Amino acid sequence: MKIPCRISAVSLCLAVFATSSLHAADAAALWRKDCATCHGADGRGDTKEGSKRYISDLTDAALQAKFTDDEAAKSIKSGLKDAKGRVIMKAISGVSDADVKSLVAYVRALKK
Repeated sequence: MKIPCRISAVSLCLAVFATSSLHAADAAALWRKDCATCHGADGRGDTKEGSKRYISDLTDAALQAKFTDDEAAKSIKSGLKDAKGRVIMKAISGVSDADVKSLVAYVRALKK
């Protein structure tokens, strides 16, 4: 009887790992699709578009300490405007709350 319990435990662990990997893959795909043009594949912002928009280096731990996960999520969902009301980061449309949470975790993982 202990064998089925072990099999179930292993199956559960594999399911959790697969789900975690799927969310990580989804976040990476979303990043490439919606964020990398400005922020760069590595988050440094050293792209042509990033230079135009004065994108900050998201790998910088000091910069990341300046915003909360909730603030990052709000920026992803609503975009950012400067003091004059000009859009400096477009909102990502059509993303779920789970996608946003995954993207925030992805950004946090860029920190060096």
